[in-house]
Amino acid sequence: MTKYIFVTGGVSSSLGKGIIAASVGKLLQARGFSVTVLKLDPYINVDPGTLNPYEHGECYVTEDGAETDLDLGHYERFLNQNSSQANNVTTGRIYQSVINRERAGDYLGKTVQVVPHITNEIKRNIMALANQGSYDIILVEIGGTVGDIESLPYVEAMRQMRWELGRENCLTVHLTLVPYLRAAGELKTKPTQHSVKELLGSGIQPDILVCRTEHPLSMEIKRKLALFCNLDAPSVIEARDAKSIYDVPMLMLKEKLDSNILTKLRLLDRHEPKLDRWKGFLGQLKNPMHEIEIGLVGKYIELQDAYKSIHEAFIHAGVSNECKVHIRHIHSAHINESTVAQELKGLSAVLVAPGFGERGVEGKITAIRYLRENNIPFLGICLGMQCAVIEFARNVLGLQQANSTEMQAQTPEPVISMMEEQESIENLGGSMRLGAYPCQLQEGSKMAQIYGQKEISERHRHRYEFNNNYLQAFEEAGLIASGRNPETGLVEAVELKNHPWFLAVQFHPEYKSRVENPHPIFIDFIRAALAYKESEA
Repeated sequence: MTKYIFVTGGVSSSLGKGIIAASVGKLLQARGFSVTVLKLDPYINVDPGTLNPYEHGECYVTEDGAETDLDLGHYERFLNQNSSQANNVTTGRIYQSVINRERAGDYLGKTVQVVPHITNEIKRNIMALANQGSYDIILVEIGGTVGDIESLPYVEAMRQMRWELGRENCLTVHLTLVPYLRAAGELKTKPTQHSVKELLGSGIQPDILVCRTEHPLSMEIKRKLALFCNLDAPSVIEARDAKSIYDVPMLMLKEKLDSNILTKLRLLDRHEPKLDRWKGFLGQLKNPMHEIEIGLVGKYIELQDAYKSIHEAFIHAGVSNECKVHIRHIHSAHINESTVAQELKGLSAVLVAPGFGERGVEGKITAIRYLRENNIPFLGICLGMQCAVIEFARNVLGLQQANSTEMQAQTPEPVISMMEEQESIENLGGSMRLGAYPCQLQEGSKMAQIYGQKEISERHRHRYEFNNNYLQAFEEAGLIASGRNPETGLVEAVELKNHPWFLAVQFHPEYKSRVENPHPIFIDFIRAALAYKESEA
């Protein structure tokens, strides 16, 4: 029988439920158990695809084209396995499903209510994931904070599952905050006590308490929390602030969180956790031989979560090159002809980030021209590739009015445009190319060298495409289409012939970068940045 571990949060948001869930999953996986993680999001949007990155951070895309919460990126990077639409459920999807069934007459005239209809739909989604694979354990992260109005149906569904399946099959890990009051010079347990009381008021006794803290928890504090929260002292786990999120599994192993869970779920331990590769990664992460600074040109740089997967891909590929990557965030709106040299000064390479909308696009185009003309390594992703195409069209092909129809609907030179079959679709999500698509690489190209194969598959999230009517002119001038979709002929990657490292891709390579499998494009990009730094020394 599949076992369930629910991860809830209290006191404050942003404590790191996703990292704790991913860390627990990693430890259990390392002990030989088959694990997956499900994120329950309490907002009413059907998915985060239409949310501004400032609101919710990055929108993470799975292989099957689901636009999901960025925590799924953590799950994939930690567990080294793919997620799907089934791994992210929102309140919007739950209510949409129930309302559709009510309109179809499925409830036989009954009054549709939060209990049992909404809670039953939540439970159905949780149990459906168990039916999709032979999982020993499913971790379920409930978004938000205990006590939020939006989270109440999820907490109630969790209570019902614990009652129906029994406590040996359904366990609750509650992540909370033990703040340090500098003026008093001590850690305070009262917020945690109140958070647990809130859970108890919903009919749930947490089995394990994970306490986020800046300072070590003394045994006295652990005993106090255990006493007031109805727990045994070993079930109060210290979660100290870590320098890297990749330290957290090892910290939780030291606190015996995984063995505590196995005991409570009455699971026989299969073997000691096999974490040699993870430990090797951490060793290289903390002892780099090189350091470089790479620019990240984007328009959501105020919130680092907006480019979370790119940041993590740089960490993975940096370790692969025994290199610490320092990222300089550059707002594309601040770049123009007079500022570009100063903004990009001292960088070993620059990545021009994805995005939507007109704001900041001209700054990205100006930055790309500077990188192209000064032979500085450049990587463009999604909109970054489209900006590279527009820049080349304007400044090399002489098409002064070249643009994307996203920015200028009536542009006379639409080098980037929407496919005809997409234009009639009204819903924003419906006109997007989402999820994994095949790509055929041109023999002898830099892309083919990087991947070491001819056929690849990468994840997409975009609406506009390279206009193939201009392809011949581009290739004759030196910007070649080194990757194309074998079925549609759409251009997936472009690279500049006479440049040390100038590559732009329509897909999102960062989504497939993992701790144990860094993405080859990022690995080669950092290698090129190191070579450039050495040549400039």
